[in-house]
Amino acid sequence: MEVRSAGDPVRVSGKKPRMLLATLLLNAGHVVGADQLVEILWPERPPRSAQANLRTYVSSLRTDLGGGHLRGDGSGYAIDVPGGALDLLVFEDLVTRGDYAGALALWRGAPLADLPGSPLWDRRLEPLLEVRLRAAENLIAHHLEDGDQAGAIALLRSLIAEHPYREDLWQQLLLTLHRSGRKAEALKAYGLIRAQLVDELGVEPGADLRRAYETILADEGAPVVPRQLPPDVPDFTGRAEPLATLAAPFGVAIVSGPPGAGKTALAVHAGHALRERYPAGQLYLDLAGREPGELLAEALRALGVDTPPPTAHERSALLRTVLAERPMLILLDDADGADQIRPLLPGNGCAVIVTSRRKITELPGALQLDLGELPPADALRLLGRIAGGDRVAREPQSARAIVAACGGLPLAVRSAGARLAARPGWSLAVLKERLEEDLLGELKEVRASLDRSYAALPDEAARTLGTLGLLGGQAQPGWVVGAVLDRPRADDVTDLLVDANLLRLVGTDPVGQPRYVVPGLIGAHALERHADPEALGRVLAAWTATTEHAMTRLPTVVFSLTSDRAPRWQLPARTLDRLTADPTGWFEAEHDTLVGAVRVAAEAGLAESAWGLAAAMVPYFDLHCHFDAWSRTHALALAAARSSGDRYGEAAMLRGLAQVSLYQDRYEESAGQFSRARRIFRELGDTRAEATTLCGLGAVRQFRGDVAKALGHYRRALAMFLAAGDQNGEAFVRQAIGRLCLRNGDLAQAGKWLKQAMRLAQELGDSHREGCVSLQIGRLQQAVSFHRHALDIFESLGDRHCGAYAMQSLAGLQVARGEWAPASAGLERSLEVFQELGDRSGEAQTTEMLGELHRSAGRTHLANDYLEHASTLRRSL
Repeated sequence: MEVRSAGDPVRVSGKKPRMLLATLLLNAGHVVGADQLVEILWPERPPRSAQANLRTYVSSLRTDLGGGHLRGDGSGYAIDVPGGALDLLVFEDLVTRGDYAGALALWRGAPLADLPGSPLWDRRLEPLLEVRLRAAENLIAHHLEDGDQAGAIALLRSLIAEHPYREDLWQQLLLTLHRSGRKAEALKAYGLIRAQLVDELGVEPGADLRRAYETILADEGAPVVPRQLPPDVPDFTGRAEPLATLAAPFGVAIVSGPPGAGKTALAVHAGHALRERYPAGQLYLDLAGREPGELLAEALRALGVDTPPPTAHERSALLRTVLAERPMLILLDDADGADQIRPLLPGNGCAVIVTSRRKITELPGALQLDLGELPPADALRLLGRIAGGDRVAREPQSARAIVAACGGLPLAVRSAGARLAARPGWSLAVLKERLEEDLLGELKEVRASLDRSYAALPDEAARTLGTLGLLGGQAQPGWVVGAVLDRPRADDVTDLLVDANLLRLVGTDPVGQPRYVVPGLIGAHALERHADPEALGRVLAAWTATTEHAMTRLPTVVFSLTSDRAPRWQLPARTLDRLTADPTGWFEAEHDTLVGAVRVAAEAGLAESAWGLAAAMVPYFDLHCHFDAWSRTHALALAAARSSGDRYGEAAMLRGLAQVSLYQDRYEESAGQFSRARRIFRELGDTRAEATTLCGLGAVRQFRGDVAKALGHYRRALAMFLAAGDQNGEAFVRQAIGRLCLRNGDLAQAGKWLKQAMRLAQELGDSHREGCVSLQIGRLQQAVSFHRHALDIFESLGDRHCGAYAMQSLAGLQVARGEWAPASAGLERSLEVFQELGDRSGEAQTTEMLGELHRSAGRTHLANDYLEHASTLRRSL
């Protein structure tokens, strides 16, 4: 280790301070823990004063070095060195850039040979030695390509001096000497290595080394040994599983993945790890857009065939012949397809790694390695290795945002890291903000890579990709591509995009539909190139039509509102019936996608589609208590309707939002929304829609205890439903009036109204309404059977909200019968539902009932807690 300042040597006194400095330099820019430093300085038995001694050595180094290079962070120490000041980092940078001569010129023997060493240094030094060896081998290959055999021989001899038993180096030396006309020296070199192996190890030279010797004896021209692998990536990160697969024996391996997934980097990295298994050579061919005949000629020339045969068929046969006796590693980069690859495949014995943006499955027996994004931890490590681990550690949140914006693609992470490395004054937050503003503008290498893939697409595939990009990151069912292209089936385009790794198949949903997603960067790029608003409109029209069809198959559709002007695109009837055979299952599978479609429609200014789709989901939201999604979709669609001046859409969304407010006991807010919706519907002359708002206003009055006004609203609504011929609305109102009469103690009128409601529900096949009416009749008749029937219906339909009210009412009967244990269990279950759904009125009533139950059971203290809480809840309503 040597330290200089302004060209003059700097003396660092003492073995331990020098070991400390060496450790920090091996980890330049990164904090090394104090405990680890103690282990290095005192490997056997550290003194009690080790930490104090360490601080003393650090202080001494600060004095020797000056300039504020050393820093501590409480857990350890780090040294910061400016660019070009540490030969270790300069060496690695030169190797990365392919300047092997410049890199090796910095090498002056074993690193840190003047210090005792430490096993903890080996983790850094051993990979460094491998990098140096690979650099030397690449430089030898360059010397030979340039005809500089003397330079190659000199470098080979220096490597052999360090690695005296590496037979591949001896073989290369023998053949290079023979090519230089130095046959005697070559034979003497063979005698030397054979004697070493026999005398010192008791083994004869291996087959490849003996074959080289026999070639020299026969005075044949030495076979060309190509060493064509591109330089390895020193900061290669992750991909442990595919690397392990490639480390096992294989014939052909296909590495595929989207643009920027690091296919070539993986293949090259794996190739360098496999080189020693293939001493006869390594071929590298860039296949991008080239014909097999041209590629075969290039390969044959690399193997010493000066004049390849005229036809591709003959060239392919000759390549197999040449490689039959000389198994090699072959890297075929950026293949277009199987037809391009087949003529280049050798016979048995070689290993072939193919990279391609396409999935190539037509080669029997080939390993298939499909690369996706890096896991977040690996992506962060890669960013740190390029931009500096300390910078990433200082801003972990911004670092995570950067790798998320990069979609975990190694090329994107590498591009982002390079931007940071080139601008050490930037914080990571600066790059994060720039990526948010212009993602692909900042990641120019990614844009160029995506441009190549996009340019190769047919027009239909390009339009599909752009439209799917407009739909955001939600996984879409396969039929969406048909809507994009305005034809019933478009599996051909879907398959093309999947095979090109531009569309990802993420699985099959519970309905049996394959689902696809456009990765983020690919979608962003497609939007720049080919966004198709008309195609987007068709997709939203298909969602609207399909959702409305599924809605009509739900067990209850009361108060559903539809947009007459919203466009609709119909799926084939058989497809539609198959998808919605289980309407609840379909809604559950498409829940997130439908919510996303409303957002997309609203942001695109397609108000009719936005609110029409949101309204079509109301019966499902209501049945399964999805109040959050209900509110979000309606708020988005309401804003879109108001922005476009769509008053009917505004009223429909206000009515839906009012219903959610009612369910969550926000009575003032609910009444205001119902009233505004009613006013608009009345101005527009839609009697039925106005009646739905009157029902809501009646419910608000009912919950506030104003029975007379509630009854007035319900009677006006009933007259409107009768005039409109809406039997679903009529059944609802008759049940609501019956419930009010029951609450007022008018049992005869309650029985009459509820009987009429039950008849209508059963005639309509509305099992949900039948359950609601059964619950009221059960209360009227104090009948457990009606309660259980209602509860069975609600549970079968998945309506937890109404089910909670049924459990609450049933528990009241059970308490009256002295069945306290089942009553308590039912009340506790209903209480959980009310709390989860935010129904404070239901929660208050159930809490009060639990209090009364515990008081009846003699648990006074517990009863008082429940009753006090119930009182607090009621005051908040």
